[in-house]
Amino acid sequence: MRAGRVPPPPPARRRVVQHWFTYPNIDPVAFRLGPLAVHWYGISYLIGFVAVGLWMARPQGRRRLGLTTDAVQDFLFYALVGVLVGGRTFFVIADIVTKHQAAFYFGDMPRSLINVIAVWNGGMGFFGGLIGVLVAIALFVRKHPGLTFPVLADEVVVMLPVGLALTRIVNFINDELVGNVCVPDQPWCIKFPSADGYRYPSQLFESALDIAVLPIVYLVYRRRPPDGVVAWTWFALYGVTRSVAEIWRQTDLAVGPLTGGQLLALPMILIGAGLVVYFARRNVRTDVAVPFAASSEETLAV
Repeated sequence: MRAGRVPPPPPARRRVVQHWFTYPNIDPVAFRLGPLAVHWYGISYLIGFVAVGLWMARPQGRRRLGLTTDAVQDFLFYALVGVLVGGRTFFVIADIVTKHQAAFYFGDMPRSLINVIAVWNGGMGFFGGLIGVLVAIALFVRKHPGLTFPVLADEVVVMLPVGLALTRIVNFINDELVGNVCVPDQPWCIKFPSADGYRYPSQLFESALDIAVLPIVYLVYRRRPPDGVVAWTWFALYGVTRSVAEIWRQTDLAVGPLTGGQLLALPMILIGAGLVVYFARRNVRTDVAVPFAASSEETLAV
């Protein structure tokens, strides 16, 4: 008996995913005051600086730092300049290296130079901002005898995750730093206006990771460890959270399996862990510092 022809297999059914969220299309401008447009980006920075300032200016913080409330405000100005200069410089360099945008910044001199400083249009690099803050801390410490880098850094980092988390939320609002294409597609992936396909909301993932660091750093602070341990604990933890967040984030630069962000974040883990061990063994604790104003008056009296 002649065998019958075997029918071809039916075509595979495409998996249809019902997505839970749609992109909200929030205006990057929060509100306007006449001709002045107030962006969510600026508000996130403001809240972050206020959170750090309030933490430093509380009575226990001022006793440990030996600073007046006015001096704390002076430091915030130092830090703001460091964040703006360092963050924008890093962003411009990264934009030129990864996207070959040199002409955008320097092609039509001198008019194009405005693009170098146009922070109001967004575009800040975290690692540059971090370097700027480290420089600001070092300069401020030199100005205030009796204040040390580890003590000031400890007080700065406790509330730092608040500003970082809010900034990542604003990145989501601004439709920037989008995630990789979801493969396979998942219900929580989102279609961003600026990108093709459904993508991971990597900005929100990173925001959640940033805020998760806050209770950890706070608990370390509450244990009153040696000076510097809190700061470098945060430093190492940021290296961990950023390295994880880069798994979902679209990158413009990769070296082998590592993204550009991971190339900078992974060393933070090693540096931070090493310095935690160093300062723990050094075992210097500052609970109450001599106010810098009093120490200056004593110096003059001598």
